Amino acid sequence: MQLQVDPAHPRAGRPRRDGVATTPAGDRSPGPVVLNRRAATRPTVTGVERWTAEVIGRLAALAPDRYVVAQPRPRARRRAAAQAWEQLVLPARAARLGAALVFSPANLAPLAWPRNVLVMHDAAALREPDAYSAAYRAWHRRLGLAGARRALAVITVSEFSRRELVEAAGLDPDRLTVIPGGVDRRFTPQGDPAPVLRRLGLEGPYALTIATDDPRKNLAALAPASAALAAQGIELVWAGDSRPYFARAGSFAGLRSIGYVDDADLPGLYRGARAFVLPSRYEGFGLTCLEAMACGTPVVAANRAALPETCGDAALLVDPDDPAALAEAVLRAATDGAVGAALRAAGLRRAHAFSWDATAARTDALLSELAGRV
Repeated sequence: MQLQVDPAHPRAGRPRRDGVATTPAGDRSPGPVVLNRRAATRPTVTGVERWTAEVIGRLAALAPDRYVVAQPRPRARRRAAAQAWEQLVLPARAARLGAALVFSPANLAPLAWPRNVLVMHDAAALREPDAYSAAYRAWHRRLGLAGARRALAVITVSEFSRRELVEAAGLDPDRLTVIPGGVDRRFTPQGDPAPVLRRLGLEGPYALTIATDDPRKNLAALAPASAALAAQGIELVWAGDSRPYFARAGSFAGLRSIGYVDDADLPGLYRGARAFVLPSRYEGFGLTCLEAMACGTPVVAANRAALPETCGDAALLVDPDDPAALAEAVLRAATDGAVGAALRAAGLRRAHAFSWDATAARTDALLSELAGRV
């Protein structure tokens, strides 16, 4: 979904080359809220990109008279160019629009703009510095924290992340609002996973983990689980890739890597799995756990960070630093019929409590309130 400014939008005015419009002369209506969709233009999707695409699309549809979507043009989407667009072009265009606010849902906001609302998903760059490159740490510690401290309000995705941002980043708790993410309706137990599994070359039973390969995801701890599953004829499949700003964790013994999986294939990949496991030591939310639950897949997760908050009682929660316990839990979820059935039922109930429509509605309420004060 590539959202650009609609020239017929009542506040669109004359379209600019970067997809943002100028305000017509003499327009004295309240300024719009500019939605920064930069993160959703990245070629691969993790939780931050998902949050951006799902929420901004819904906000734009929910109140088209209030919101204007802005994103870099394709030639400006390489990382350095996109960051320059966010810090230089976006605030200039917001000024031309007479914007009330700029809303940025991916941890960074344009420092040259005085009225920002942003989403900080976690404090991982502060708490888990070894997971990132030195350049990424410096960029987020300087620009990210400066933007968050100057913002009118900061949204975060869990109570865990709220506590982390207060303690590690020194953010004012009175300006922090928790709005969790959701699960799209396409993540459902209904549907035949076979076409997706054929495309991915998955011919036999498998358990699944989805993660980037940075150290905080703790994928190396799954080696005993892989061996235990293999003894039962089940592969442990890892879907995910690396990003240049992550520190590489190395190879992971026993995991079958299928690389990055296209977003459209994820529901089928989840549906076909005997179990899903996320052994991460640090997560601000844990969206993949909810997506797996919504597809009827039993979930095993680390008992750390935001994962207990997100999963509730619908997953087997295990110490991520105990590989033997992880192996036992994954094996139970994948092979014990009673355990799997109980986790499936609980997971479907849990996932049903989270929706992107609710996330967008709560975000819209906050942005509307703040824009009314400008």
